[in-house]
Amino acid sequence: MGSETEQGRQETAAPAIELRGISKAFGPVQANKDISISVAKGTIHGIIGENGAGKSTLMSILYGFYRADSGEIYINGKKTEIHDSQDAIAAGIGMVFQHFKLVENFTVLENVILGAEDGPMLRPSLAKARRTLRELATEYELNVDPDAVIEDLSVGHQQRVEILKALYRQADILILDEPTGVLTPAEADHLFRILRNLKAQGKTILLITHKLREIMEITDTVSVMRQGEMKGTVRTSETSPEDLAERMVGRKVLLRVDKKPATPGETVLEVENLRVVDNAGVERLRGISLQVRAGEILGIAGVAGNGQSELLEVLGGFREASGTVRLKGQELALSGRHADGQSRRARGIAHVPEDRQSEGLIMEFAAWENIVFGYHHDPQYQKNRLLMDNAGIRKIAAGKMERFDVRPRDVNLRAKSFSGGNQQKLVLAREMERNPDLLLVGQPTRGVDIGAIEFIHQNIIKLRDQGKAILLVSVELDEIMSLSDRIAVMFDGRIMGERRPEETDERELGLLMAGVTNTGEAA
Repeated sequence: MGSETEQGRQETAAPAIELRGISKAFGPVQANKDISISVAKGTIHGIIGENGAGKSTLMSILYGFYRADSGEIYINGKKTEIHDSQDAIAAGIGMVFQHFKLVENFTVLENVILGAEDGPMLRPSLAKARRTLRELATEYELNVDPDAVIEDLSVGHQQRVEILKALYRQADILILDEPTGVLTPAEADHLFRILRNLKAQGKTILLITHKLREIMEITDTVSVMRQGEMKGTVRTSETSPEDLAERMVGRKVLLRVDKKPATPGETVLEVENLRVVDNAGVERLRGISLQVRAGEILGIAGVAGNGQSELLEVLGGFREASGTVRLKGQELALSGRHADGQSRRARGIAHVPEDRQSEGLIMEFAAWENIVFGYHHDPQYQKNRLLMDNAGIRKIAAGKMERFDVRPRDVNLRAKSFSGGNQQKLVLAREMERNPDLLLVGQPTRGVDIGAIEFIHQNIIKLRDQGKAILLVSVELDEIMSLSDRIAVMFDGRIMGERRPEETDERELGLLMAGVTNTGEAA
């Protein structure tokens, strides 16, 4: 009875947020088209949509980063002009960004009061903040040491600091942008507990995420955006991941990877006691040993920063190391002039790097140029010893772009002009069509639309089924679980254990990702 009364109050009270007819254009690009949305007080409201759907623009308008070309904003039933973030804060709106806005060498306390000091004397502000943080920590499970320096905190604790900053400024409305992107499953679970506590205390939460499972787990209602337009709002209890995916993309999407059991062949990659020490003397890889066979995918799970990047860099020829690496029984150089990317490619290793923009593409160069980078010495791309066959390369590039559904199919368009998903397809087209013995692929669907994710996954499985060995690194545990035939979990430069997807679950993998072994002891 109580919950029905509470629901009735929510439905009759003025919405916490109401946007009416919001439109915003950037030159010829219409980012938001006549968007109206209502968010009830004391609810968790999800906003989903593909890249470029207009989610971030809409939230930036609400938080005062952009001014709408037309439309009105109402906060708690009152028309509100939001010219900048100070207006948003004054209206009770706080925002937790995907990339945190913290000063790393400041303490938690100093970050919380930064920009919200009570006057020129910091001591009273710090004392007040310390009292407030103690109260907030108790009320919302936001425990964090106020005297800890930000750079010494885990990502999950840094995120708590961002939430504390907003609550300290008395935010009643919280916007969270992709909040679980860099969290372990356990940290994500704790975040959800915090959000539920905030909701129980009457706070209103706007959650922007591409993870449909999270939408289903934590939200009360969800709004779907596509191509700058609002395509509808539904109660979460009355929808499904499949329905939401279809609304986002405009067609049915296969959310689960459709694959047959692997039939592994001979060992392609052998790694023994691989060690890497960085320029600061920190050991990043601490005796890594693993194998990948033909016709299988070995997934490397772990929170970013635990050695996965260094592993890919060594195997791809971008970083020196000690230890032993063999490809099809032949040892690879780990230092010296034969330990570079060109030598690796010549031996049959293709590499899709984790950061497509800084490592996979030259953003100012055209698509047809990017399609051959790293392979431009191949005879098929040469007209003679002095000149490249540019016309031939353009034709080859056009074929690759068609097969990998790169949009638009303009070989002369610069890489920076493509969306993130289409940039990723350019890299995949270049690497996967080389018929490699071993494919190294890092974060294959980072920042990629749900429709493109389906396409990329299908092509990775297709390569596996052609008998290729694939080493997959991803921070998306769902992706690791659905694509991998075997899973190795990395923590602090070590492999904590290996599991088969059908014999484990996210809880067990999450513990290993946090450095906790089967015995319950921390590594």
